[in-house]
Amino acid sequence: KDIFDQVTGHLAELAKNAKVGDGFGKGVQFGPINNKMQFEKVSSLVEDAKKSGAKVLAGGAPLEGKGFFFPPTILTGVAEGTRIVDEEQFGPVLPVMPFSTIDEVVERANNSEYGLGASVWSTNLERAQEVANRLHAGTVWINKHSELSPNIPFGGCKESGIGKQMGSYTLEGHTEAKIVRMAKAKL
Repeated sequence: KDIFDQVTGHLAELAKNAKVGDGFGKGVQFGPINNKMQFEKVSSLVEDAKKSGAKVLAGGAPLEGKGFFFPPTILTGVAEGTRIVDEEQFGPVLPVMPFSTIDEVVERANNSEYGLGASVWSTNLERAQEVANRLHAGTVWINKHSELSPNIPFGGCKESGIGKQMGSYTLEGHTEAKIVRMAKAKL
């Protein structure tokens, strides 16, 4: 809680300075949301958060013009029980909530019915690893987020899915083992 304003201020500056546009454009960091249904869901979740008292530090509304562009959005003043916190949004919106202890934040994160991914940010990598090990998520990143590699499995747990994509898990998921058993010949 002691550094909440400092952290959220820095996040807001990063969000405000991020380049949004055609995903193939030079220097673009955020392309459009995948489809209209998802765009409308993200827009609805942000509007619901604002009506519930969320403070918008950056972004907060779709960009004008053609396409499903939504700027990186930083929200504070939200809590569990708010849709933006409780639902999987798959959009560029970060609801930020203060916490007092590591035990508290781990319990709050694990209390979610979802568990696709999580990230832990810290200058103390040993402590970050300990926290990551305690989180119930399919993938946990430390000091980064959403980096994927084709050779490393990715997938969620709890209501965020069963199984993994990429890596050997994907290959095994697309194969079918056949076992043939034969009795030994009588000699």
